[in-house]
Amino acid sequence: MLFRDLTPVLADAEAYRAVVDGLAECAVGAELVVGIEARGFVLGGAVAQALGLGVVGVRKPGKLPVVAHRAEYSLEYGTATLELPDGVLPAGCRTFVVDDVLATGGTLAATCELVERAGGVVAGLGVVVELAALGGRSTLEGRRLAALLSL
Repeated sequence: MLFRDLTPVLADAEAYRAVVDGLAECAVGAELVVGIEARGFVLGGAVAQALGLGVVGVRKPGKLPVVAHRAEYSLEYGTATLELPDGVLPAGCRTFVVDDVLATGGTLAATCELVERAGGVVAGLGVVVELAALGGRSTLEGRRLAALLSL
């Protein structure tokens, strides 16, 4: 199995800035950034800071004191669950969802579901790398998705 690792990009100040700036340019009309655990936190927080917005982290189970909504989704190798914290997403808030990699699309689709169940609006999605051969974009049909790099 080939593993694509963004750690060297995140560790390089110029490369990290370029990625953050690229994602921030895609966040048109966003009022809040939603970062997906764990690299989405690193990227989402920086994008939010660059835009002067707040950031909300979507977490794996058992890490939040109060959960607003929970979504289970399929992975290539099984299932997983994500949770949205309670009381942080105002109704009608336009969000920009950030993650590091788009593979099969399950993680991003589950996060969109969480945002919308909480009354938010997904204004757009941004990822650093899209693994096009895995077809994740098709699970996000009709959504504004930006990938800085497609492999």
